[in-house]
Amino acid sequence: MLDMEWSDSWRGAFRVELRAQAIGLAWRGWPVLPGTYPAGSHWAGRELPEHTGPHPVHDDWQARVGTEPEQVASWWSGRPYSVLLATGVTFDAIEVPGDLGRGAARELRTVGLPVPIIATPDDRWTFLVTTGRPLARTLADHPDVVLHADGDYVPLPPTPVRHGVVHWRVNPEVCGWQIPASSTVQDALLDALARETVARPVADLVTAD
Repeated sequence: MLDMEWSDSWRGAFRVELRAQAIGLAWRGWPVLPGTYPAGSHWAGRELPEHTGPHPVHDDWQARVGTEPEQVASWWSGRPYSVLLATGVTFDAIEVPGDLGRGAARELRTVGLPVPIIATPDDRWTFLVTTGRPLARTLADHPDVVLHADGDYVPLPPTPVRHGVVHWRVNPEVCGWQIPASSTVQDALLDALARETVARPVADLVTAD
């Protein structure tokens, strides 16, 4: 069962917020798409109910990438669709566990470079980056690091998910809507991983004592 049971009035109000976000991002050139939304114990929005989500509503969603803002507005005119970002087009997205995300965010703040960061209630952090660069070997080999690139998508705030709502840890407005180079974020993640590696043996020694 999903934790969010929506009343009709609450769903209507939330649809307005989702629609406003989708339109605003579309005007900025972000490739947004409508996704399924929670309805009781399943995810609604497609012809047949889904048991997991959010997923794109349209089977041909890749052909709809880059749709004009006016059409985007019409998609959200009747239902509280999730807001999805198609990756591999304008942006890629690097998804990491929260502890690694926090470490990388600290590294970026140290050099005065805030970047847009999305977080989910289950403590997954997603960094939006410029497209076209594969993960460094160390990150690609990490079991909890995922690169969302061509043919993929990620949920954007304020999309509802299991246990809560997707939210911004760092809003794009803070960064002047500038998306960082993938190499910049990957370097910060690698530095954060290196710090974790150094700190872990020290913590183990303290525990052993």
